[in-house]
Amino acid sequence: MSRRIVPGCFSRMVWKKHFFKESCCCCGSPEAEIQNEELEKRGQGRKRKKKNETKRVIVSNLRCGSKKWKENPNRRYGSNKIKTTKYTLLTFLPKNIYEQFHRFANVYFVFIALLNFVPVVNAFQPEVSLIPICVIMAITAVKDAWEDFRRYKLDKEINHMGCYIYSREERAYVERSWKDVRVGDFVQLQCNETIPADILLLHSSDQSGICHLETANLDGETNLKQRRVVRGLPGQNALFEPEFFQSTITCEMPNNDLNKFQGYMEQPNHERVGFNIESLLLRGCTIRNTEVAVGIVIYAGHETKAMLNNNGPRYKRSRIERRMNGDIFLCVGLLTVMCLVGAVGHGIWTGSFSEHPPYDVPDEHGNFLSPVLAGFYTFLTMIILLQTLIPISLYVSIELVKLGQVFLIHNDIDLYDEAADLPIQCRALNITEDLGQIQYIFSDKTGTLTENKMVFRRCTVDGIEFSHQENARRLETHKELDLDDEDFAKPQHFTLPPPNFGRAALAQQGPPGALRRCQSARARVQGHHRSRSLGRRDSSQSQVAFSSTIEKDVTPDSRLLRRVREAALQTESLSPFIPTRTSTAFIDFFLALAICNTVLVSTATEPRQRVTIPPPIKPSGITLEKIHQIFQRLKLASLSQSFSSSQTSSELGASLGARGPEEPLPALGGSDSGDRGDSGDSTDMGPASLEEVLRSVSSSSLPPALCYEAESPDEAALVHAARAYGLSLVSRTPEQVTVRLPQGTLLTFHILHTLGFDSIRKRMSVVVRHPLTKEIVVYTKGADSVMMELLEDSAGAEKRMKRIKEKTQKHLDLYARDGLRTLCIAKKVLSEDDFQKWANFRREAEAAIDNREELLMETAQHLETKLTLLGATGIEDRLQDGVPDTIVALREAGIQIWVLTGDKQETAVNIAYSCKLLDQRDTVFTINTENKETCESLLDLTLEEVRKSDECDEPRRKIFGVIPTSPPAPEAPSAEFGLVIDGKTLSLIFQGGLEEKLVSLARRCRSVLCCRCTPLQKGMVVRLLRGQLRVMTLAIGDGANDVSMIQAADVGIGISGQEGMQAVMASDFAISRFKHLKKLLLVHGHWCYSRLAKMVIYFFYKNVSYVNLLFWYQFFCGFSGSTMIDYWQMIFFNLFFTSVPPILFGVLDKDVSAETLLGLPELYRNGQNSEIYNLSTFIITMLDAFYQSLICFFVPYLVYKDSDIDVFSFGNPINTISLLTILLHQALEMKTWTLSQLVAMMFSLGFYLVFSLIYNAVCLLCNPPTNPYWILERQLSEPTFYLLCLLTPVTALLPRFFISALRGTFGTSLILKAQQIDKLPKGQQDLEIQKLRSRKGATSGASPAPNDDLDQSIGHLCVSPFLQPAAAAVPQGDTEGQGLSSSGVNLPGKGTPEEGYCFYNRWAEEESAATDSSAGPLAPSRGTAPGQDSGQVPKDREPWSSFGSHRRSVSAVTL
Repeated sequence: MSRRIVPGCFSRMVWKKHFFKESCCCCGSPEAEIQNEELEKRGQGRKRKKKNETKRVIVSNLRCGSKKWKENPNRRYGSNKIKTTKYTLLTFLPKNIYEQFHRFANVYFVFIALLNFVPVVNAFQPEVSLIPICVIMAITAVKDAWEDFRRYKLDKEINHMGCYIYSREERAYVERSWKDVRVGDFVQLQCNETIPADILLLHSSDQSGICHLETANLDGETNLKQRRVVRGLPGQNALFEPEFFQSTITCEMPNNDLNKFQGYMEQPNHERVGFNIESLLLRGCTIRNTEVAVGIVIYAGHETKAMLNNNGPRYKRSRIERRMNGDIFLCVGLLTVMCLVGAVGHGIWTGSFSEHPPYDVPDEHGNFLSPVLAGFYTFLTMIILLQTLIPISLYVSIELVKLGQVFLIHNDIDLYDEAADLPIQCRALNITEDLGQIQYIFSDKTGTLTENKMVFRRCTVDGIEFSHQENARRLETHKELDLDDEDFAKPQHFTLPPPNFGRAALAQQGPPGALRRCQSARARVQGHHRSRSLGRRDSSQSQVAFSSTIEKDVTPDSRLLRRVREAALQTESLSPFIPTRTSTAFIDFFLALAICNTVLVSTATEPRQRVTIPPPIKPSGITLEKIHQIFQRLKLASLSQSFSSSQTSSELGASLGARGPEEPLPALGGSDSGDRGDSGDSTDMGPASLEEVLRSVSSSSLPPALCYEAESPDEAALVHAARAYGLSLVSRTPEQVTVRLPQGTLLTFHILHTLGFDSIRKRMSVVVRHPLTKEIVVYTKGADSVMMELLEDSAGAEKRMKRIKEKTQKHLDLYARDGLRTLCIAKKVLSEDDFQKWANFRREAEAAIDNREELLMETAQHLETKLTLLGATGIEDRLQDGVPDTIVALREAGIQIWVLTGDKQETAVNIAYSCKLLDQRDTVFTINTENKETCESLLDLTLEEVRKSDECDEPRRKIFGVIPTSPPAPEAPSAEFGLVIDGKTLSLIFQGGLEEKLVSLARRCRSVLCCRCTPLQKGMVVRLLRGQLRVMTLAIGDGANDVSMIQAADVGIGISGQEGMQAVMASDFAISRFKHLKKLLLVHGHWCYSRLAKMVIYFFYKNVSYVNLLFWYQFFCGFSGSTMIDYWQMIFFNLFFTSVPPILFGVLDKDVSAETLLGLPELYRNGQNSEIYNLSTFIITMLDAFYQSLICFFVPYLVYKDSDIDVFSFGNPINTISLLTILLHQALEMKTWTLSQLVAMMFSLGFYLVFSLIYNAVCLLCNPPTNPYWILERQLSEPTFYLLCLLTPVTALLPRFFISALRGTFGTSLILKAQQIDKLPKGQQDLEIQKLRSRKGATSGASPAPNDDLDQSIGHLCVSPFLQPAAAAVPQGDTEGQGLSSSGVNLPGKGTPEEGYCFYNRWAEEESAATDSSAGPLAPSRGTAPGQDSGQVPKDREPWSSFGSHRRSVSAVTL
């Protein structure tokens, strides 16, 4: 809607206060803009230009044309051509070399190579020294070039996709490539076409100005999104003519926020029209269910929001790499020491001569080098000679190994989700080994631990609870079948029809070709006349989001179904029996479920079409008089039927407890559930008659099969629930929504405004005009934590509404304890004047540019007040398959698991018990407070008691002899405590500097649940633990609210579920099910860490062992820097002879099989504690390398001592022996032999022999003055050479082999035991694993019986300052009525198995008064002794300690 600024009143005040322009009608006129441009041209408007850099001004390119392009303000904006490549043919070489020099190792080796060109210090031929670094950099360059070429091909494919742009010359839309699109162009889009740029929607073929998008390419969400033509744009119903568009568009600068966009359009008459994200079509999305859409390009190319969000793969440094960098510095120190020894030795040796030796040649002036200077030159020469002490090929080898590991992980069939057709995605290529060192996991709940398939479970309306027992039984026995496409056409499985018919009738009414599952709105493109721009993704059909059978089928509660039907008939004045207020509440409740959403209605047949016109209904052939007579008969005969046979005692109690003794039952004929237990005269006539009525009314007017496309699973569940009770949503447009009542009547509500859901308000509202009463009604649904505060003030509310609120709160607490997600439903009736005032206020806010979000929030809060409560819903989010087993296995692996969720505390706690995050024997501390001092005192008290219990447990552990086989992760948490904390308390902790106390407490707890967390708090918690404890963290989530913690953790894992792909795009790895985390960490994580750690250690060993051979020789050559090995063989030794086996070892070796790793999760601790690669193992390896080099050098030295062999004849056996020793050393480290590894080792040895034979045969003057000619050929004919090659490696490797044998024989390491188990037959493997597990459980005292000493030590603990009044103190009568435990105090160790949650509760003195006053009739009086209201406290216990089940009873005790 357009808006003109006029002087005076509210509009002038708002514009002057909040907007960036002055409040006059001529401000922001085109003349002012032209004047600004002229000032800029003259150089006088620079300050103003800088000031306005936050805004982008766009005009139509048709104004300027090609001749006036220089005057077009759009010329400064980038084109739509994208370029994700790094290099061109000209820049590749210099740019790639520059990037490789960012790695310190490359700079080091280039410096060494250049140093070798200095004649005074060179060790061998200068040109040869360049070969190693050139080969390494060349391999890296080839890899980078290949990756960049793949990006180039993809860019080219995208840039040449087609679209239609309006041409001024041809006065029509002409086809152009995407790369030719520019800001200011008009683009025409058609159905199933991919959007080439960010486009402002100006016209839609839909009469309502609506365009539908599928954003799967952008965020993975398959449900359709609505976009609307800019509000207030004139001539929307007429054909859009781009040449007549003369408006100027001002919007924000390009940014990567997909959910926010704002700007305004200034028309030639100076009128401004505001717009936001609902009018922006984003690049990469696909047009659906809209024939034609036209818009103007706002952002193009790399400035589009999709490209700004495309950050590509994530690169992190793993823990092993950080450890490796430190060890490289140790090697640099070792190299320095060895070079100093050589320099000092050379100086001493030179100074020992009384006369200068004949080889010491003076300079041109006859001067000799001083010993000091000679020693310095020798130092530099030794650096060149011993440079390979730093492993030059290590970095390249690590990259290749990680690529191989990623390939194996990606192709693991166990990590493939067949239902979703999704394999695991490895987005970060260089942290695979971190998967094997995780110590803390931070997980979201909804969609991560649960299915995110929301199932309507139960509800409360008008203070009456309906438990839906039949629906509960259906969910227990339901098994969703994943049928093939040919099975989808069964009539009995088509989309949900009106539920007021029997199942048999249901199958008969369905069309023969209806589908079991609604297919997506992705219509087949082949039938379209313009088959182009299908996008990068496959446009094949997909299922509708949130439309599985288990989500759609809802079995209604018989009592509630009868009430709704009666109320629906009374709504049309067909039955005068029901009180108006009660009937209105029931109808309004389900009307709110049906229309307070953004659900799109479409047909189930392909191609799918959006339903905007209600289906016609035929006359039913039954008169109103007949219906009236039937309902009179129903009143007398059938409406007092008994429901006790289908309900449990707890449900009966809940319904009785939901009513006060003074409240009459609002029933037909004075009969309802309150007295259903003693109504014994019910007949079958009532239900049959009612069924007859509704079948006769509706059988001839069935709506077509419909699909509901919702933006969230909660919305879909509520709409399907409303349909189950006969209030079916049949059509929706932006202006109206039509609902079909149970008797077939269609009610069309005119939508006056919609306030969408956001995470701040936590609610949604829709303003409609009721078609019958003509009232303006606001329907609101939202989280109970905010909705209860928005209800009409209790002081002014009538008593009945107070009771409804109290009972609804009880039911909400009951739902939360059952693990259900709760939503409150409310309404409000507005007068015409109030609505007009609010609508004007809203229009002002929508037209705003600056502070627009604040103004919109203010208007929403102004409307959503003084609401009338209708009821509440409980939606079940089912636990994913395999979650409990996965969590148990991860716990056994020594990983501490935190759950960070935005759900209610009770819901999160129950889910934690269901998934075995909390055990029934755990003592769970709950800390909820809004006071900093109270929070600090509670943390201190809880921490003190936990420490006491740890001290009490230590002697007991020693008595039972529990000695861990390996040191646990940093202070492994006790298995007896859990911590539950809410978002408000977390805010106090972060603001009050109490982080260290929280960390100290949490690290001693078995599990931690943070409830009601904001996305920001999730990230803060992860950063806190990661920084304070220096532990390896992993965060896993599936939604946009989890991005913060995913990015804050060392390893981020996204779940590609039903909440889109935001979490996946921010993650390092992406999986489709939480259960995949088990194998990803316990198997692949262990393997990746073990392989890479051993490979890095092996590289250090290999280089140190080989370089030391040259170092030992310096003691026999006067530390002159000469070598006994030919330099070509020295270079090839690391590059080729010993390079391939370590890489294959790092990719393929398996120290333990996957089955054993999954059977013994404790093996994961090997990586957690860095047992393979740490400082001690590094030092031991270096000592072993020194020992082996001594053997390999001095055994040949002793054999050839006093002989007349030349230098190379002495060095060649040493080189061969060293190669054999190094390869056999790796063979000892290998735990799994494969054909490729065997071939690689044989190839390395064979390549060495072949190369040496050829090189010695053809090289006559390759290394003057020495000559390697025919050396190896002669030695191969000598027995001494073979004897040396046999005995020397055995002697060198004997200590390592001996120690390994001792460890295998007498060692108690769990890894060694697992390796021994792997050698057994399959049946014996399982038995041995079970024995180990049972032995471990017996010795560790896992899950002990309740500890009396522990109970006494924490009997005086006071943890929670206060609870919600309704959940904190429940009188005995209400407790029984809700199915809760009647005993509020349970002795430790004597409760039922499900009453293991010990809840210690104290109200802080400074807050108890406020709590008591707000608790109403539910709170105990302050004079009541603890436990009086629900049980007796034993005399031998502390009077303020209460033990009870958090799931069954919560007892509030006041100190």
